[in-house]
Amino acid sequence: MTGTRAEAPYDVLTMGRCGVDLYPLQSGVGLEDVETFGKFLGGSATNVAVAAARLGARSAVVTGVGDDPFGRFVRREMRALGVDDRFVHVRPGAPTPVTFCALFPPDDFPLWFYRAPLAPDLQVGAEDLDLDAIAAARLFWVTVTGLSAEPSRTAHHAALDARAGRRPTVLDLDYRPVLWADPDDAPGEVARVLEKVSVVVGNEAECRMAVGESDPDRAADALLERGVELAIVKRGPHGALAKTHGERVEVPSTRVGVVNGLGAGDAFGGALCRGLLDGWDLAETLAFAGVAGAIVASRLACAAAMPTAAEVAEVRAGGVGAGGVAAGGVGAGGVGAAGAVRP
Repeated sequence: MTGTRAEAPYDVLTMGRCGVDLYPLQSGVGLEDVETFGKFLGGSATNVAVAAARLGARSAVVTGVGDDPFGRFVRREMRALGVDDRFVHVRPGAPTPVTFCALFPPDDFPLWFYRAPLAPDLQVGAEDLDLDAIAAARLFWVTVTGLSAEPSRTAHHAALDARAGRRPTVLDLDYRPVLWADPDDAPGEVARVLEKVSVVVGNEAECRMAVGESDPDRAADALLERGVELAIVKRGPHGALAKTHGERVEVPSTRVGVVNGLGAGDAFGGALCRGLLDGWDLAETLAFAGVAGAIVASRLACAAAMPTAAEVAEVRAGGVGAGGVAAGGVGAGGVGAAGAVRP
């Protein structure tokens, strides 16, 4: 697809999941006992685009929705949160995905994905892409979930090939086994794209899937050996580790009272984009990203909870106004879901 390129390159262009998150308004009970839910914009790649936009980036997301009320909600919320929706493809007959989660703070947030038979974001093909916009974006972000099925898998390779080595190009390991027909296929698909990206970010379990290592240092080293220039391992309450071929940086977590840990990693990702684009040193980038993730863990929503730079600065300065972040809670540098099941 051509002819839709914007007047200037995007700062951040992401590609991957979007949908509707339905989160309980009661915490500590199973979904069978929940009485009311809040409706929010969600999906990892979309959350990252929103997080980057909240931090001042001009951002957009390549994804798909159904021709239904939830699809209209997704596009409306993207625009309201500062994300360009021109690359959101509408797929008649394919319902917009819905995701439920249960809340058992501080570290158990089981997910139920309703994406059958094939989610619209996985139906985006190579012919749907604006390769000029992808090549021109200052930072391009893709996720492993986008490699889980065709035609999305081929589209991701076409997008990465269009980048032609332009940096930064980021792979988010975003691995949900239930979203793969055969989870054993995931490591091989990741291996095929590692040589096409410059940055990889994921938690310890995702690193084990990708390179067979969950120890943070060994996982980062294994990613660097595969050709990556920057490897970042999110460690939840233990902070984060980042490595290049010449530098190693480790930062502790920010202590928070966790409400919902699911959006923390995406907030970390959007803040990582800010640091990479602005040329911050690695330690500053990781510290900023860790606080952004912690703020979102202290809130219910994902996309709508992404912090501004001023909110991150307030927490780093010792304030407690940004969403209830305070000393003494549970550390969060990217809390992940404890489990997920197919509908």
